[in-house]
Amino acid sequence: MVLGAGVGARDAVAQSAFDVAVIRPSSGEVKFEHNGKTVVSYGTLRMHDVTVSTCIQWAYGITRPQIAGPDAIRNVHYDITAKTDPGATKEQMQAMMRTLLSDRFKVAFHVEKRELKVFTMTVAKGGIKMKPSAPGVEMSHENSATGMVAHSISMQELADYLADPLGAPLTDGTGLTGRYDFVIDFTPYVNMEQSDVRPDPVSVLKSALKGDLGLDLVQGKAVVDVTVVDHVEAPSAN
Repeated sequence: MVLGAGVGARDAVAQSAFDVAVIRPSSGEVKFEHNGKTVVSYGTLRMHDVTVSTCIQWAYGITRPQIAGPDAIRNVHYDITAKTDPGATKEQMQAMMRTLLSDRFKVAFHVEKRELKVFTMTVAKGGIKMKPSAPGVEMSHENSATGMVAHSISMQELADYLADPLGAPLTDGTGLTGRYDFVIDFTPYVNMEQSDVRPDPVSVLKSALKGDLGLDLVQGKAVVDVTVVDHVEAPSAN
């Protein structure tokens, strides 16, 4: 069993914990987002409407389909504000989040190998339809009821983000190293005449990625690391 504070020398940083961290029940949902909203700026981490699973994803750089455990890690939502030195890097703050998970939520987990359905994202025949981003633009993405807008996003960041709606790990196999801007409109790929039938997210995403971005999804199976949460508690008092 592994404590959420981190394992190995790779987790060692000058400061292992946030100076202050306030955890409260979520003040409301972030529309069209399963994982709430996370913003890092000048040593301050603000997470709105997130779960313990979301925190594990951010702290360890893994995707939601690679996390298993009790319902409490996915069904209870929080707002978290944590502060440290303004010069702290994202990697240092991820290590501090690992400490927070261990100290405040008493998270303990182990990692095991499991064979899972997986996807690989590739460039579709005909090439990409995305526009290269201008230099210096901050990465962002926003969902709506009918689509998604992204700015300055890398293909690895896109793959990590889409793993959640796909319900499976997604690997970037495009070979594209730049950052891109794009707009996805899902409406042409959804049968609006069947309004009482929930569209298959995999089918819709596969069609939209190919039609709007020039990307393809290839399905397969692979043995991957899965983080299995053995223990979690409600957060300790602020």
